[in-house]
Amino acid sequence: MKTLTLLVAALVMAGCTSLAPDYRRPDAPVPGAWPALGAQPIARAASAAADRPWQQFFTDERLRTLIGQALAHNRDLRVAALNIDRARAIYRVQQADRWPTLNAGATSTVQRTPAGLSGSGRAETSRRHDLAIGIASYEIDFFGRVRSMDDASLQLYLATEQARRSAQISLVAEVANAWLALAADRERLLLAQETLDTQRSAFGLIRARVDAGVASQIDLHRAQTTVDAARADLARYSTQVAQDEHALALLVGTRLAPELMPDALVPVATLDMLPAGLPSDVLQRRPDILQAEHRLQAANAHIGAARAAFFPSVTLTAGGGLASRALSDLFQGGAGAWTFVPQIVLPIFDGGRRRAGLEAAQAERDIAVAEYEGAIQRAFREVADVLAQRGTLGEQLDAQLSLVAATSDAHRLSDVRFRQGAHGYLEVLDAQREMVAAKQALIGARFTRLSNQVTLYKALGGGWQS
Repeated sequence: MKTLTLLVAALVMAGCTSLAPDYRRPDAPVPGAWPALGAQPIARAASAAADRPWQQFFTDERLRTLIGQALAHNRDLRVAALNIDRARAIYRVQQADRWPTLNAGATSTVQRTPAGLSGSGRAETSRRHDLAIGIASYEIDFFGRVRSMDDASLQLYLATEQARRSAQISLVAEVANAWLALAADRERLLLAQETLDTQRSAFGLIRARVDAGVASQIDLHRAQTTVDAARADLARYSTQVAQDEHALALLVGTRLAPELMPDALVPVATLDMLPAGLPSDVLQRRPDILQAEHRLQAANAHIGAARAAFFPSVTLTAGGGLASRALSDLFQGGAGAWTFVPQIVLPIFDGGRRRAGLEAAQAERDIAVAEYEGAIQRAFREVADVLAQRGTLGEQLDAQLSLVAATSDAHRLSDVRFRQGAHGYLEVLDAQREMVAAKQALIGARFTRLSNQVTLYKALGGGWQS
């Protein structure tokens, strides 16, 4: 048994070669710098946003609490974590093929041979008892087939881990954006309620003026249309707020505490501008790109396994133990028994099966290269789009604030002129409609600016460290 163990160990050490191609990371098919916005280039810094955990990036304690609950209870993220457990188990199964499987067994055989078949012409009963430990059909990996399959399983396991990290980044950003969307719609709901109250007050005033004979029925009907429109807006935004709460509850995966809900849009990030870094530095750190690269490395390892199929395969079956005719003699001296059955199989003709398998593995590798390059290009566009939007958000917000101020003044002046009898109610309606639209657009601009911070943080790969 000592000799057998040393022989197996030597054969295991012999399987250290691999026929897989040397892996080389493909060049990133994107520019070396982020696109400039007009004449102003996008600012760059040495560190990437991925270095900032989400607990430090988000400043609102209510939002941080919700994100923590989502990471603990979200079912999609839980599935991603369980996929890691499954991939880890599959990798361990594949890794076990690199080592011989030792089995211990005991058998007892009793066989009766009839007189017509026995050499003595009499019926005979024979007995055999065996107790052995051995190796069954262990493949000695001279050409790296098992090792290549092991490497491929490892890379797929690592890709699954990166998929979970990518899912966590997406979940953090989705919770933050859903929370901001709820805050924006609650502001719109409040604006709709204030508009309805104002319209009802104006409707009562106009009805009194009609009764006094100083206003026409046309003004009264116009006032009624504004009240009905405000009622419709109030109902619509009430529905939207409820739907926002449902979407946030689904992301969090548990009951939403009322004290964690936002009443209005508030800043949620620590920095107005995040360090973007160079594309080559930032994009290579995104988990979705790392996932694509691990899949590429797995496809590269599969080529090694396909190449090894062209070479002889060597398997070993061996065992040693005790054997005797009588059970009482099994542990007596001289009962030792052993077997040693090495086997080599040289492929000669298989109708092109191995060649087709190699071509398929090479095609899978080429597909993985294209998917890796596509992931980089999509990530570059995502970051570039967010940066391009970010470059104009400040100007948009300033313009919207000025528009709200101008329309509010116009509405106030037109209302004064109407009350003085200088003109009809139509001018007041037009001014009020423009003011409400400007205020709604201002809420949208503020939401877009806050959401842009979250989206940029996600696009740069931040939020998964913890």
